[in-house]
Amino acid sequence: MFSRRTFMLSSLGALATPNLLLAQKAGFNEREIIPQMTANDREDIWTLHFRFQDPRIIVEKIPGRGTKIVWYMIYRVYNLDPRKEPITFVPDIELVTLDRHTRHADEILPSVEESIRKREDPTGRFGLKNSVTISANDIAVSKEDAFPRAVTGVAIWTGVDDPISGVKTPVPLTNKFSIFVAGLSNGYTAEKPIDRPGETIIKRKTLQLDFERLGSGEATEPSGIRWTGNATWMYRASTENLKPEKVSTDPKKTDPVTKVSDVKLEPIPTFPVKRTRD
Repeated sequence: MFSRRTFMLSSLGALATPNLLLAQKAGFNEREIIPQMTANDREDIWTLHFRFQDPRIIVEKIPGRGTKIVWYMIYRVYNLDPRKEPITFVPDIELVTLDRHTRHADEILPSVEESIRKREDPTGRFGLKNSVTISANDIAVSKEDAFPRAVTGVAIWTGVDDPISGVKTPVPLTNKFSIFVAGLSNGYTAEKPIDRPGETIIKRKTLQLDFERLGSGEATEPSGIRWTGNATWMYRASTENLKPEKVSTDPKKTDPVTKVSDVKLEPIPTFPVKRTRD
């Protein structure tokens, strides 16, 4: 099992104001999110097109971990970059619960992937990929007047409804959550707060999708989770603490050598989160 928490500095995000956008129905239970420019986008950034299906739940026995309730989302990306250049997609997809205040990184679980593949792509037509294998080959440019050459991926999360450590009272199951998709764009900025020396605020252009879960949350049928209609291109921050490792004694080299320590993620929004629908 691997967690896609790492990212390349060259693909980090930039400061911007979130924008509400429209999505198109692309197929059965599938929506397409149209890339939009934001106030602080650079002129040279690219953004992939993104389609997704509402998340689903499957119960699977994971080697070494026992039987688990697993959440997953099937998505597709394609490239209409006007520069006509292939793009490497390195996804970082996180599920954040807005009522339980927990965050869950996309996981690589081969046994679960196989079960999802049998359910969602039994003929192998789409060549379902996880968050590692989807970055192995560049996303080729699709012709504007032709059907997009989409690449299909799956994001997987566990522990979404697990008991919360340290909480003795019963915790309700997740009913409101957001999925943040980073890696769709190379827009980024690095900010150094004046009041926090030694820290750098990194912001990546990120797509936020909001979902709700119907009923009590006990059932696992596909209709139990649905998209609220809210999709926002935003610049989501993470903080990397830069601590001096050593100071050079060479008078010609006065800058300290720094290293990156633990990453601090942006706080989870306070529940309830009120957003308008289209």
